[in-house]
Amino acid sequence: MIFETDDAEDADRPGEGLGGLAARVRALRPSCGPVRLVGIDGHAGSGKSTLARRLSAALGDAPVVHLDDLASHGAFFGWEDRLTRGVLRPLAAGGPARYPVYDWEHRRYARTAALPPAPVVLLEGVGAGRRAVRPWLALLIWLAVPEATAHAQGLRRDGPGLAEFWRMWAAAERTHFTEDPSKPFADILMVPRDGGYHACA
Repeated sequence: MIFETDDAEDADRPGEGLGGLAARVRALRPSCGPVRLVGIDGHAGSGKSTLARRLSAALGDAPVVHLDDLASHGAFFGWEDRLTRGVLRPLAAGGPARYPVYDWEHRRYARTAALPPAPVVLLEGVGAGRRAVRPWLALLIWLAVPEATAHAQGLRRDGPGLAEFWRMWAAAERTHFTEDPSKPFADILMVPRDGGYHACA
């Protein structure tokens, strides 16, 4: 199964080429109240946010919850309760989600995000397919980029000034996936390739 995009043409049309995946998502049964919640997981730096942006566009601007907004310096993976109380339970009840957004520069939760219920909501971030979240998901996508490659991409993106942060993150991520893996439970493995994605269902 291949969901292809073209680098040159799709720069201005980020959802182009993911129509097949979008159609599959729309056909899913709701999993979180009236919402089809789709998890996008993978190593930090693998391109999850880019895939979420493109898939959101293909779905007609489906809302996206970024788990980086719920995490913090003090608890990289300690966001489960905030996600459940602020996002999962409200959406399951047919209401809007409201959750705190962490400011990574100032090291504090600086504002509250509001997200209305929608037919499809994307949940993007490391750990989106963790054990406590999977029962709420209609579909789990794993972005299959090797850990070393993904982390190198992330460090290039963020710059050498954050090298120590990436060292700490890598250790925490490795521990998380050892204790609570997502990849074995993914419905689709997606590999970035030539500006598009090769998908194995």
